[in-house]
Amino acid sequence: MIGRKPDTFFLPLCIFITMKWALLSVWDKTGIIDLAKVLAGQKFNIMSSGGTGKTLAAAGIKFTEVSSYTGFPEMMDGRVKTLHPKVHGGLLGRRSIDDAVMARHGINHIDLLVVNLYPFEKMSAQTMKLEELIEYIDVGGPAMIRAAAKNYRDVAVVVDPADYSMVARAITGTGFTSEDRLTLAKKAFARTAAYDAAISNYLYRLDSEFPTTFTVQFTGGRTLRYGENPHQKAAVYGTSGIAGTEPIQGKQMSYNNYLDVNAGVGLIREFEEPAAVIMKHNNPCGVATGTGILEAYLSARDVDPVSAYGSVVTVNCEVDADLAAEICNTYVEVLVAPSFKPEALQIMKKKDTMRVLILPEKTESDDIRTIDGGVLVQRTPSYQEHWEVITDRDPTPDEMKALRLAWKVCKHTKSNTIIFADQKRTLGIGAGQMSRVDSAKIAIEKACGSLKGSAVASDAFLPFPDTLEVAAQAGATALVQPGGSIRDKEVIEAANRLHVAMVFTGVRYFRH
Repeated sequence: MIGRKPDTFFLPLCIFITMKWALLSVWDKTGIIDLAKVLAGQKFNIMSSGGTGKTLAAAGIKFTEVSSYTGFPEMMDGRVKTLHPKVHGGLLGRRSIDDAVMARHGINHIDLLVVNLYPFEKMSAQTMKLEELIEYIDVGGPAMIRAAAKNYRDVAVVVDPADYSMVARAITGTGFTSEDRLTLAKKAFARTAAYDAAISNYLYRLDSEFPTTFTVQFTGGRTLRYGENPHQKAAVYGTSGIAGTEPIQGKQMSYNNYLDVNAGVGLIREFEEPAAVIMKHNNPCGVATGTGILEAYLSARDVDPVSAYGSVVTVNCEVDADLAAEICNTYVEVLVAPSFKPEALQIMKKKDTMRVLILPEKTESDDIRTIDGGVLVQRTPSYQEHWEVITDRDPTPDEMKALRLAWKVCKHTKSNTIIFADQKRTLGIGAGQMSRVDSAKIAIEKACGSLKGSAVASDAFLPFPDTLEVAAQAGATALVQPGGSIRDKEVIEAANRLHVAMVFTGVRYFRH
């Protein structure tokens, strides 16, 4: 038929090609009406169905039902709407290559696809039976997204309402650039990858605490100046928590800055009273509490003023002018606080390279660390420490307060670690040593004052009495540790002999 009457073929084809079609199918209706109005104003033929169609109809926006276009009704309670060759052919059809076959089968070119998916991630976080949750697994949406993204040279695919303004500018202006189309396609494939990963991880976890195949995705990647060292390359990914936090003042964050901020924020969250944490190379070099935040900061800084130079400072109270002035008296790489008074920000402008961050809300996630050939994944479930005095002498109230402070710091310091503290601040910190005794000796050597009457924390059990003996000789009178050594009895006997009150917590805090 086409071969016999070419004149009747070319005229309809010409009209067919000039028509612009947009298919809208969204769960999240944010901004879709405004976008649809722009499309209608630019003479787009809008195709839609289901809930999106009802939303458009309620707003008085004309559209073509997918079912009327395909000739098949929605069926199976909406499971089948867009799974049809006339839809997928319209998305996959290549301009000038597939035009003839599309015309033969009555398939329109779809120039714009706007889709977001059933909220599986959100619904899977709720208590829901699997047979109910299954209905939130989108099939048609990902299929259309992948088809459009594959054909990105001819079809613009939009999966995020945040991109609607860019789409509006493109269709009311000179159109999508090739870079625009590729950017949208990258985002589309990333979205379907994340969606499939969420479903896979959830289903695997139904019968296993950790899935056989573990898939994660982080967005918002930002390239950093370099990694731990200038010859290494690095980037940070994430849009929430510390990973999503950028300075409100100062230079770009570095790879090491993010590590130190992460460590400092983890420790500062242990305290309810005004507290300051000073981090250096992923370990605290000074931690203190006070009746006010200025007192806490000065006390923490003076624990080890040499190491405080070039450090990351984290506080848990608003920064006022007095604290800002004191911080500016020392070279500080990064300052993190929940808020800043305007006058404090004005003072800190003279330190224009100092990075200033807002303390982010805590986010819950697995710990993931790379190793050669893979990753280690760690999850910390809810747990309870059980503090038990196991010596003849109970700690005094002051000793107990010092023990609790030392223990909080100990939890966030690299192993092996020994922390000396009084009721308000750390006095000496020994971290990252192969021998626990060496950690104790380093802590004593770096002590900012007398250790007489101090408390000591050890992140793991004492395998021998030697660490306790070294601490007692330096002046410590109380010690907290997890317990659990085969030589606990020997250590307890040494503590009783030296009149050291000792507490077991039952929980170890290795940090490698």
